[in-house]
Amino acid sequence: MEEETVLYTIGYEVISLERYLNRLIRNNVKLLCDVRKNAFSMNSGFSKSQLKNACEGVGIQYVHIPEVGINSDKRRELNPQIDYDLLFKEYKEINLSKTLNYKKEIFKLLEENKRIALTCFEVDTCQRHMTHLAEAISDFTEFL
Repeated sequence: MEEETVLYTIGYEVISLERYLNRLIRNNVKLLCDVRKNAFSMNSGFSKSQLKNACEGVGIQYVHIPEVGINSDKRRELNPQIDYDLLFKEYKEINLSKTLNYKKEIFKLLEENKRIALTCFEVDTCQRHMTHLAEAISDFTEFL
């Protein structure tokens, strides 16, 4: 089972870097694909260079693909779930339709590494864009 092809998603909103890395290790993740538009974080250890160094320190490759992220100004003041739903409707219609090459790049990374994880801040699957990105990638006929 550990060598089967799997596309994980993981948010770091309420988790320490150590627990985050342990989850990746336990699931035999080979590559972490950071899909945040801006890979800066107020959470200790989760800014781009820190996260990259931490991953590589435990044998996990790191790649940042900001083109499939959402601008931070669009994420301000999202409160009820309807705000997120509207944001993700726009994300799917506009961003995901214009980023086919980047989705293919992620798919290629998945084929090469077998076990990769997409990451962003949010833990709740209803409030993170990478859920929709993962669905778009898994819709490729080659994924089946």
